Amino acid sequence: MPTPPDPERPRPARVVEPVRVLRARPTDALAELMRELMPEPGEGLRNKPPAEAEEDTEELPPVPAEDPAAPRPRRRRWAVAVALAAAVLVGFGCALLLPGRQEPTAHPAPSPVPSAPSEADPDGPGTLRQGDSGPEVSELRRRLLRIPDVFHDGSATGPYDAQLAAAVARFQLWYGIRGDESGVYGDDTRRDLESRTGLG
Repeated sequence: MPTPPDPERPRPARVVEPVRVLRARPTDALAELMRELMPEPGEGLRNKPPAEAEEDTEELPPVPAEDPAAPRPRRRRWAVAVALAAAVLVGFGCALLLPGRQEPTAHPAPSPVPSAPSEADPDGPGTLRQGDSGPEVSELRRRLLRIPDVFHDGSATGPYDAQLAAAVARFQLWYGIRGDESGVYGDDTRRDLESRTGLG
């Protein structure tokens, strides 16, 4: 029966000796290229152009000396870029200073108002305010109930009370209606509410 190898002793192996590797250096390639291009003493140029080629060439005129007072193209480009940036900034500044342009809203032509105001309605025809009652107030209540979160827990019937006035004021505030008193159902508020609810 063979005896197992001793774990403490290393197994004999072949010794590897370093080998020198010769690589071509980059300078060797450059030296070879220079040898090809440069003529050896007494040999002359290898790639000498034929004599006919020299006859076909012309000598270029000399380049004029640069005038130090003349502006350079680089300076000119910078000047144009700075002028353009200044013009843009001035334009934006002027646009910010101008009053805001508002989109024209198409309003129907106002109906002719009678010369003598009616004693029953001092604000004009169709204007409703706190204390009024009737079918117009009921219609206003129905319209406000169709707008979400404006007329909280309101009913479709009843007089123009404080709760309805608060709902009208809330509607005017939320939708930017400025032509009528706050909480008063006037012409501007009526026009806007009717366009949003569509009841006839």
